[in-house]
Amino acid sequence: MTAVINATHLSRTFPGNPPIHALRDATLRVEPGEKLAIYGPSGAGKSTLLNLLGLLDAPTSGSYTVLGEETASMPARTKDHLRSQAIGFVFQQFHILGHRTTRENIDLKLSIARTPTTTRTRLIDEALDKVGLTHRTHSHARNLSGGEKQRLAIARAIVNKPQIVLADEPTGNLDARNTDLILTLLDDFSAAGIAIVVITHSDRTAAWSHRNVYIDDGVLTNTPPRS
Repeated sequence: MTAVINATHLSRTFPGNPPIHALRDATLRVEPGEKLAIYGPSGAGKSTLLNLLGLLDAPTSGSYTVLGEETASMPARTKDHLRSQAIGFVFQQFHILGHRTTRENIDLKLSIARTPTTTRTRLIDEALDKVGLTHRTHSHARNLSGGEKQRLAIARAIVNKPQIVLADEPTGNLDARNTDLILTLLDDFSAAGIAIVVITHSDRTAAWSHRNVYIDDGVLTNTPPRS
């Protein structure tokens, strides 16, 4: 099976006096449909790693392959296209536009990705159906509950049918009931072959994953998968 993510000896150093070694020689492989949790203390390098995996930043050294494509020498425009088509992002703070409707929030993602107008309606309808928000299609996002806002964020992330979803504390602001709803949605996507990579401080989310990796002081350590 071909890995969707294959990172080898990734490092990221930020210049300064002294320089900040945010990520040190990290190696990570993620398979289609895998649910991986990245956990560790604040400031350990989790967000740095997620930014590299999401092609939002470039490593100082090392190799990173997405869907079999080596990204080191990839032109910026090609990276942008790969990111928009292959990777969906979900964040703790939702990052949705409260003055726009549920549908408009998703359509904006498709517009940025230059998805043809003729296919947008179908894609949006499918995404809203998957997250159970069809009845909220024309509601302004500011009127959604916290759980609904996170489901909208997930719908936006998967509307382009990505092969990878990167989620930064996706249940961090949710109660237990909504946490379970979000994890169930992510289960469905995993079952469909989408790789799910989650940054978390939650024991519940870590227990839900197939595999955990631990990061501290920029050093990534693999931990055995649970049976």
